[in-house]
Amino acid sequence: MKLKIKRFNESKLEPYIEEFNVTHNQTILNSLIEVKIKNDKALSFRCGCRTGICGSCAVRVNGVERLACKTNLNENDLIEAINNTKVIKDLVVDLSHEEKFLKTTKSFLKELSKEEITSKDEKLIDIQSNCILCQSCFSSCPVYEVNNEFLGPYALTRALRYVNDKKENDKNGILENIQDNGVWDCTLCGNCTIVCPQFIDPKTDIMNLRMKSVQEGYEDKSLSAFNSFDSGFDPSGGFNPNGF
Repeated sequence: MKLKIKRFNESKLEPYIEEFNVTHNQTILNSLIEVKIKNDKALSFRCGCRTGICGSCAVRVNGVERLACKTNLNENDLIEAINNTKVIKDLVVDLSHEEKFLKTTKSFLKELSKEEITSKDEKLIDIQSNCILCQSCFSSCPVYEVNNEFLGPYALTRALRYVNDKKENDKNGILENIQDNGVWDCTLCGNCTIVCPQFIDPKTDIMNLRMKSVQEGYEDKSLSAFNSFDSGFDPSGGFNPNGF
């Protein structure tokens, strides 16, 4: 079976595709390991648990984000590094933005409340807690592709997890941190939901954050600017300085 890998190293300057023959009926991760052992010890990729829990083996397979350890290889599959980030070598990318955005949103326990936690409260944050930070959602995000300051799907999903957490006392502080380059910048395309290996729905999470933001008095700044422009528009064809 043939496997194609899009590779990169600084000596080559430009990415290039290399083809290898590998064993049939195995996962992409096992195929990569086979190539590294039998063909090229310099091949670079990340892996950890090999069971779909750590998220470190995320790659793109024929342009779609997948976990290498959970995806079976098909003939002539093209394996590439995840998108929208700097490639360090072959399939290994720079993940420093992960820490940056978690710090920006302050999506972690800061002020412990004294409220009693029930099993119902735990279920409210259970799905979002399953995020493994594999970066697949970032790789598929068209907004992050053009705006690398956009907080992105996983950071916003993590924000909702702590906004809904009764143990966190400063929920409004988190909402405040996700207004700029955050909830209002998402196009709600749903790419992140499609590629999430944990079946999390960041699109819906972002919609929920928008609702919670409005309830706390925040608004979409671009919408307010649009309304400000509209207030001077006269539908009869002229300009009314006093609005409608």
